[in-house]
Amino acid sequence: MLEDKLLILRFNRGSREALQAIYENYKDDLVTLAAALLIDVNLAEDVVHDVFVSFIESAQRFQLTGSLKGYLATCVANNARNKIKANKIRNTTSLDEADSTGFLQNPENRAIFGEELRQLTWALGQLPFEQREVLILHSYSDLNFRTIAAQQKVSINTIQGRYRYAMDKLRSLLNSEVKKCDLQKK
Repeated sequence: MLEDKLLILRFNRGSREALQAIYENYKDDLVTLAAALLIDVNLAEDVVHDVFVSFIESAQRFQLTGSLKGYLATCVANNARNKIKANKIRNTTSLDEADSTGFLQNPENRAIFGEELRQLTWALGQLPFEQREVLILHSYSDLNFRTIAAQQKVSINTIQGRYRYAMDKLRSLLNSEVKKCDLQKK
């Protein structure tokens, strides 16, 4: 947190090194977040690019009031939502399309997680965007429900409900996939 505040101070004074450090610190997490929300790694990279372009434009007037990662994650989520509205991206994906997020392109992830990661990616793609967004912002980006509610301009109860429904649906989808795999092995 203190490191982020120092980076922002330097960024506001025009330091390219500070901007590069911020980018390097958070780009991978932000692309992963956007890819999980959009189920498309190319769109995810576009969204993160757009967030950093806007961030650069805010130089000299940007004030950090909380977590920099949380702020950038919120910007990514908002831009992902706007991209979905603009492009009318569908909210679900087929099992064959699950790898399009790029999670399994990393050989280490493929070796360690393999089928489980593919099933999780597929199941996340089956969730309605609003539920997927809350689940990922809370679980992956460590944003609390109050912050997400304020960002989305809905009640905290709505956010908690979306999270609960997302977890229930995710559990149900993954359990059905495990049963399907067990039946195929027999």
